[in-house]
Amino acid sequence: MAQGKQAKVLTNAQVQAVLRHLETRRNADRNKVIFLLTVKAGLRAKEVAGLRWSSVMNADGDIAGHIELTDRTSKGRSGRIIPMNRDLRKALEAWMTVCASKRVRRDAPPLPERSIISTERSDSTPAQVIVNMFQHWYRDLGFIGASSHSGRRTFITNAAKKVVQAGGSLRDVQELAGHSSLSMTQRYIEGDTDAKKRLVQMI
Repeated sequence: MAQGKQAKVLTNAQVQAVLRHLETRRNADRNKVIFLLTVKAGLRAKEVAGLRWSSVMNADGDIAGHIELTDRTSKGRSGRIIPMNRDLRKALEAWMTVCASKRVRRDAPPLPERSIISTERSDSTPAQVIVNMFQHWYRDLGFIGASSHSGRRTFITNAAKKVVQAGGSLRDVQELAGHSSLSMTQRYIEGDTDAKKRLVQMI
């Protein structure tokens, strides 16, 4: 993927702007989960669409401390375990309460087996629908160059910047992203000009 064609990385202010925007729209609880699954867990649109409640629930039926993403849900063999971000947990808890209280057809599977992302007309949501949602949200906000992949790039870039502080390495970021190689992870990371300047002065 050429650098010029990569999805835009969102700033913290833009992330908050998206969340405020979603609060004003229908299905706010669901849509916040969709957005946070990308920006706080690094999921692709395909992974968001395929995620089931069982992947985020513990044995007691509560939101677990991690997301268990299977190879089937992800891209190829990029299944992985992702620790649960606190903001994402709150959003999932709110959305789970809504889903558990909704009327469903008699032959509907129990909640753990259902897709997390559903619509008023369907029990599941195609990945392209989620891609289109992001296009609408970012267009409404005037974000140029942002797409459904922006949340994932933002997650990976932020993780790379903070991983040393957390006592880890880029290998941990690679595993969180579900990339087969470290070089692929590095292509996702957006550089920081000011950081480069400080780094050079430290050499």
